[in-house]
Amino acid sequence: MSNFDEIFERIKLATRTRTQIELANVLDIRQSSISDAKRRNSVPSDWCMKLFERFGLNPDWIKKGTGPMYLRTETGYAPVDAEPALAAREEATLYTDLNAKNSVMSVFCMQPCAGEQDGVGHKVVGKLSVPLSLAGDGIKVFLLDSTGMEPLLRKGAHIGVDTTQKQIVSGELYAVNLPYEGVGIKRVFPDSARSQAILRTENPCHPEVTLPLETLGDAILGRVVWAINKY
Repeated sequence: MSNFDEIFERIKLATRTRTQIELANVLDIRQSSISDAKRRNSVPSDWCMKLFERFGLNPDWIKKGTGPMYLRTETGYAPVDAEPALAAREEATLYTDLNAKNSVMSVFCMQPCAGEQDGVGHKVVGKLSVPLSLAGDGIKVFLLDSTGMEPLLRKGAHIGVDTTQKQIVSGELYAVNLPYEGVGIKRVFPDSARSQAILRTENPCHPEVTLPLETLGDAILGRVVWAINKY
């Protein structure tokens, strides 16, 4: 077995891929790049960097099979050996399912503040790996910092907002830019008779808010389409 083949087998084991196409999707490269690397019998160094950044894989283990498989864990940087379950065979359709592929997205603070921003004043406070099925165009992720929507949405939840959906459906959840408050998650009830919109929370301790209908369009960031709660 060539040096490339050995490395390729270790990468497939760690990423649970089966084919060059699946691995190309994981590495975000063309399949032809893998064929070129195989022909040269050499693995590009940027593959190792991507695998470290996405999975915490040890470059020495990838290249030589020595040392721990992982250098980074969820709790920080610490050498750890592979879990026994990692060697188990998965279904070949694993990477054809959008729920089995992931995308790392920026998570934004709900309060406008200084720092790395998205162009409209929302600070990046972290990253979140979400299935591709939830990471469509226009999706923006916020870290919920209020108890206003409890018990439906708990403080600390990650909220997926579709910024392409701004047409109001009465009673649905929307992310709304509120004066002096930042982004709030509210149920929106347009009241054309009074030319205003009523914004309500789930938590009765939080009072409802009203906005003029003429300003509602500019205030709406998008519709809440998913949430990852912590209980």
